[in-house]
Amino acid sequence: MRITPKQILIHTSLFVVTFITTTLAGSEWTYGKSVFMPGYSWADFYSGMSYSIPFLLILTVHEFGHYFTAIHYKVKTTLPYFIPLPPIPLTIGTMGALIRLKGKVTSKQHHFDIGIAGPLAGFAVALGVLWYGFTHLPPPEYIFQIHPEYEQYGLAYANFVYQPQYLAQNGGADVMIGKNLLFIFFEKFIADPARVPNIHEIFHYPFLFAGFLSLVFTSINLLPIGQLDGGHVIYGLLGFKGHRKVASVTFVLFLFYAGLGYINPGDPADSLMWEIPLFIGFLYFCLTGLGLPWKDTLMYALSMFAIQYLLTTLIPGIQGYPGWLLFVFIIGRFIGVQHPPSEIEEPLNTERVALGWFALFVFVICFAPNPLEMVITGASQP
Repeated sequence: MRITPKQILIHTSLFVVTFITTTLAGSEWTYGKSVFMPGYSWADFYSGMSYSIPFLLILTVHEFGHYFTAIHYKVKTTLPYFIPLPPIPLTIGTMGALIRLKGKVTSKQHHFDIGIAGPLAGFAVALGVLWYGFTHLPPPEYIFQIHPEYEQYGLAYANFVYQPQYLAQNGGADVMIGKNLLFIFFEKFIADPARVPNIHEIFHYPFLFAGFLSLVFTSINLLPIGQLDGGHVIYGLLGFKGHRKVASVTFVLFLFYAGLGYINPGDPADSLMWEIPLFIGFLYFCLTGLGLPWKDTLMYALSMFAIQYLLTTLIPGIQGYPGWLLFVFIIGRFIGVQHPPSEIEEPLNTERVALGWFALFVFVICFAPNPLEMVITGASQP
């Protein structure tokens, strides 16, 4: 497939912009140096590369895994489109990357191979990044270089600085990652236990943070829904009908979890009067991705909300992860839950079946139900 100079310019420009935005994000997350702060220097920018380089390396290998597999099967495709995020505070610098297939994929096996190549390639590099990060951890006192105010508490700082009264007095953002099984494995069996950072401070360790975010992106891509990478895998393993069942159930459960606790029964009645119908409407639009008649879709939306509301009433404080809601909406409204059938529906060979189940195992060990939790507070006035 011939790549024109214009295409090269577009894709290269997006990559360069994404490299800049992720590097700016890296210097902010790791060292607290924002480009909007007075005195931001080239040295601060260079420091952000310890985050942007491993992060973009994993994303790039992931996308080129798809790209070269598609080229192998002579399916026309674009080069990767990298998606930068503006360098505003507390963003990770990118929304990831994607390729767009321009040719028709006629075989179930080809769908499977193109879909699985990306996440497995990226996962292999993410393992290397995490291995390096966990085997080259700095001493625990490293955190005092970034937070000198912690030094007065010594290495027991965690007993003081994450308390509500400390946060209310000093302000700032408290960011905590939600660990997945693979991250826990590295902490328990690979790293020096004395050097493992506190869960609230991992974003100050660029290789760990970049590796963790890459696992989150991998797990999202491996969701067995629609034409996500995991959807291609399930379609290859179970066929069109099997995919339809698994994808529908997974999507409904994912939406249910994301929205659980989003509406709080303890809110004032005048707020609930408009919050509830708006949220039911949101659920309805997400569920249209199932391709059901509108009456059935509305029934599912009402039933889902009723169960969520009942659980929130019976178990105060129960909470899903509203950060997934936008992603669920994009799947339901734009990507779709179902996978189109292929012209050739031949069964996969044993090696591909084994790879498919391994990819689903990778999804399980990479998925974090609550990947990032953030509390932003303003400092109290003396």
